[in-house]
Amino acid sequence: MNAFRLSPLFVTMLTAGLLSAGCDEQKTGGTAPSATTQAVPPATTATTATSAAASASASVAAKPATPALPPADYDFDVAHSKIGFTVKHAMVSTAHGAFKKFTGTVHIDETDLTKTVVNLDIETDSIDTAEAKRDTHLKSPEFFDVKKFPKMTFKSKTVERSGDGYKVTGDLTIKDVTKPVTLTLDALSPEVKDPWGGLRRGTHAAGTLNRTDFGLKWNAALEAGGVMVSEEVKLDIDIELTKKKDATAAGSASASASAAATAAPSASAAPKK
Repeated sequence: MNAFRLSPLFVTMLTAGLLSAGCDEQKTGGTAPSATTQAVPPATTATTATSAAASASASVAAKPATPALPPADYDFDVAHSKIGFTVKHAMVSTAHGAFKKFTGTVHIDETDLTKTVVNLDIETDSIDTAEAKRDTHLKSPEFFDVKKFPKMTFKSKTVERSGDGYKVTGDLTIKDVTKPVTLTLDALSPEVKDPWGGLRRGTHAAGTLNRTDFGLKWNAALEAGGVMVSEEVKLDIDIELTKKKDATAAGSASASASAAATAAPSASAAPKK
């Protein structure tokens, strides 16, 4: 019985066909992605984002606070400050006014606010509401009586922190009547040097008072109800301060004296010849 034999050429062709079929099957089934092309799982992405956010927060938290400046005395820069106020007029609109002439001093001690002091003197005759007839009325005895009471004053009694800013309570005197008034102040700006070598800081203050408490009682009733001028007065005060030059010089002198005192021991320790 003759055995069935495959010719060498046929075996070669059959093997090549099987190998080719295997390669096509791999192409059809898909090739496993390499490590460098695999998509990052969502969980991994979220973890990475959370870690980045935590690092950013830690960086912000680690940022040091602005150090407090040494105690110093300042004057109000009248040209760049404003003592303004508003009242309701006829129950329907807001009337704005300001005092143009005033002087003020501030002693600032950020490390011990009990030593911080604000003093302000305002010339009542400098009231300006942009309406001449109204200003004349406000200067009359029915309001400020400027000839008899040419000044009103504010003297702080307590200064305390309130959020990022401060709360200043002091005695306000108008027409020889003294009542406590509380002002809320924004945080003091950092100290900056102007083009002339001066040092400046600034803030904004706000508060309310009842004008009748100070003898400013004039009013007129409206036919439909209400009054011509509100009793509540809102204060709107912009403050720019200039550091006293003698304080700046004193600070420099103190620093120089400190440096000299530090250097003195080194000089005395030098070997004698």
